[in-house]
Amino acid sequence: MTLPQLSIRRPVLATVINLVVLLVGLICYERLSVRLVPKVDAPIVTVNTNYPGANAQVIESQITTPIEETLAGIEGIDYIQSISRAESSQITVRFRLDREPEAAAADVRDRVAQARGFLPQEVREPVVQKQEADAQPIMYLAFSSDRHSQMEVADFADRLVKDRIQTISGVASANVFAGRPAMRIWLDAARLAAYALTPGDVEGALRRQNIEVPAGRVESTQREFTVLSETDLRTPEAFRNVVLAERNGYLVRLGDVARVEVGPSSDRFLARFKGETAVPLGVVKTATANPLDVARGVRELLPRITETLPPGMQVRVAFDSTIFIDASIQEVYWTLAEATALVVLVIFVFLRSLRATLVPLVTIPVSLIGAFAVMFALGFSINTLTLLAMVLAIGLVVDDAIVMLENIHRHIEMGKTPLQAALDGSREIAFAVVAMTITLAAVYVPISFSTGQTGKLFVEFALTLAGAVLVSGLVALTASPMMCSRLLKANTHESRFHEIGERALNRLTDGYSQALRWSLGRKPLVLVAALASGLATAWLFVSLPSELAPQEDQGTIIGFASGPEGATVDFMSRYARQMETALAGVPEVERYFVIIGFGSVNSAIAFAGMKPWDERGRDTKEIQGQLFGQFMQIPGVRAFPTLPPPLGNRGFGQPLQFVVQTTGSWADLQRTVDALLAKMRENPG
Repeated sequence: MTLPQLSIRRPVLATVINLVVLLVGLICYERLSVRLVPKVDAPIVTVNTNYPGANAQVIESQITTPIEETLAGIEGIDYIQSISRAESSQITVRFRLDREPEAAAADVRDRVAQARGFLPQEVREPVVQKQEADAQPIMYLAFSSDRHSQMEVADFADRLVKDRIQTISGVASANVFAGRPAMRIWLDAARLAAYALTPGDVEGALRRQNIEVPAGRVESTQREFTVLSETDLRTPEAFRNVVLAERNGYLVRLGDVARVEVGPSSDRFLARFKGETAVPLGVVKTATANPLDVARGVRELLPRITETLPPGMQVRVAFDSTIFIDASIQEVYWTLAEATALVVLVIFVFLRSLRATLVPLVTIPVSLIGAFAVMFALGFSINTLTLLAMVLAIGLVVDDAIVMLENIHRHIEMGKTPLQAALDGSREIAFAVVAMTITLAAVYVPISFSTGQTGKLFVEFALTLAGAVLVSGLVALTASPMMCSRLLKANTHESRFHEIGERALNRLTDGYSQALRWSLGRKPLVLVAALASGLATAWLFVSLPSELAPQEDQGTIIGFASGPEGATVDFMSRYARQMETALAGVPEVERYFVIIGFGSVNSAIAFAGMKPWDERGRDTKEIQGQLFGQFMQIPGVRAFPTLPPPLGNRGFGQPLQFVVQTTGSWADLQRTVDALLAKMRENPG
């Protein structure tokens, strides 16, 4: 007994099979992560090394170069990029897409451990980090106050807000980007010289006298007590009383040669929200969490956080990347509903029977929901491409059911009962349905074997579409014949709508027959037209501009500014103000958020959030063009606006970048770069 025959004779079994597919699909749907696009980022590992007091040349020769030479032999490296700055070295190793991230990071750690022996002993331990696209904050909260210092605001956010946000389901971490309270010691060079002291003497005295050591315990016959030795220094006054040396019977204390105060641990970072000094808190989701649920949880918690804020302090959402993701996903869901309605309408028009339309109609939800189980098993996510695959699958998943339906209906018109017609018709067409299902699925499977970024991008699209088609084949062999045996019946009285539809289809058939006879009588003309169409298609394929992914209006513009090497936060803040002024002058900008010291002290980044799409007449591409001229006119720094990358979470920056290398001197390199820039200015387009 074949599967269709078993389903017809055991309708409960067929129903249960399809209900199980629905149930499993719904469970998997709840567990699927949500992304804008599939994850296509290549593994990236960074090595950060700090060498206090060293200039850029020393960093390059003694740290960057030895580590680079050690890393060069690792398998699967695409390229290595390094930046040597005063006191710090940053080496970025980008691997090919087929390299496993964990294995790549492990290889880098092993090689860095080998290179440690070639580095100066004063160098701090190199930090190896695996960059994850999902490890970037999906939203920033901005804390500000008109009554409290930035350090006090940061301390409040770190102690009382951070932990509450981290309890939200799906939140991996909440990071406060600000210096923590620390003891700042400002040495007076003249006073140090007068007492014949050096900064090293001060450091040594602090190390000896600012320690916390275990003091044991005191025991008696009945109780024991832990002894707490308060030998560490905690107040500015205690630090001022630290003895540095003895000169002519006089104890020289730290307060004699320095100014001691409580301040932020680092002053190389500054943030502003809509022109006001702010403390940013970045929310990072887990790799499998739904960013929409995480952002919704944070926004629901904000009113309760606001109630606990001290007077004069406020918190606002400075940046939220999930707004565009939510809008995109909702748009695709709406397209999915429209496509389903159109397919059902077309089926009804051609079948002209509500009962018959129900048979392929059931196939659509079962196949699409069942495809979620395939996505979950393969580790895919809900994104615009997998949802696009489902939109396209709507027109494919009904094919098997329609073929089964038409053949069974033919047997009914031969005078058989619906049950016998279903048994005979399904037996005749079962093999054809299986072959058609496998053929349709096989068409898309080869796309999954594509390599590179494009291959990783479309593997989820292809296999989701193939999975939906395979599930539709199961439905066509179980639910469709069973429903045909229960719903279809011989039409003894044709309705008015059926007669009108029949006449329209007959006229369509007659028109096609006439066009076919006309074409067969003019074969040379038809061949010439087909050839011309093919040539025109080839010309359009070559002539039309091409790109991996279109640039979309994500409702965000990102501005970058980089200053000269050695620029301070105050220097960058002055020019970042000009970026903020330009952003504030754009009527479509709803909010803007600037971080100075982003990545390095001589850089700044600005996030400008636009008004909702239906409240503005220009898209972000037009606004970016306006801001580009204003940013480029800012003197002293290189500033430019850009749009978020359409694929992945990395890649912020200019769309085209060059790396100019030479084995010669720095002067030779500078002349080559100047010549290259001159040639590029001759072609501004």
